[in-house]
Amino acid sequence: MSHENRKPHDAGAEPETLYQGRWLSLCQRGRWEYAERNNPGGAVIILAVTPEDNILLVEQYRVAVQAFTIEMPAGLVGDLSGSENESVLIAAQRELEEETGYRCGRMAFVHEGPTSSGMSSEMIAFVRAHDLVRIGDGGGDESENIVVHEVPRKEVGKWLLARAAEGYSIDPKLFAGLWFIEHAHLFD
Repeated sequence: MSHENRKPHDAGAEPETLYQGRWLSLCQRGRWEYAERNNPGGAVIILAVTPEDNILLVEQYRVAVQAFTIEMPAGLVGDLSGSENESVLIAAQRELEEETGYRCGRMAFVHEGPTSSGMSSEMIAFVRAHDLVRIGDGGGDESENIVVHEVPRKEVGKWLLARAAEGYSIDPKLFAGLWFIEHAHLFD
């Protein structure tokens, strides 16, 4: 079945950059406006479960939504000077250590898709961290103030609902990540 006849008539228009910042650009293609990441690698979310069967989550204040959020460890790919060609798996290892203080024995690609397909061209990859070992405190880099949470897998749903009731913004991608963890056999 061909999908060509279902595309908007202006989907193939030349893109125009309306504004370019350091990390994001506002673009327009035909009548469609969207945000675009300026780093070519997109982003990565790390699915991390400790040997004690705890899910690693991070808490940080997100200025764009004016709220403290609960998320899975994540970050940009190729955003550091000199690492523009960084792979998703290398970025995931770097972000896992930086944000959580854990190192992994290996990383495995799980899935990739758009973060918000109606608003952004950004793609995000989910990767699974295996064989975790704590090597530090985490907390992010000098520009971040991240709190690491280790939540028992069996209690994570209840824990997240309690945080939402307290006013935290819970990243919906986290629930997709939990599904990937619970259905890991589909991706091995």
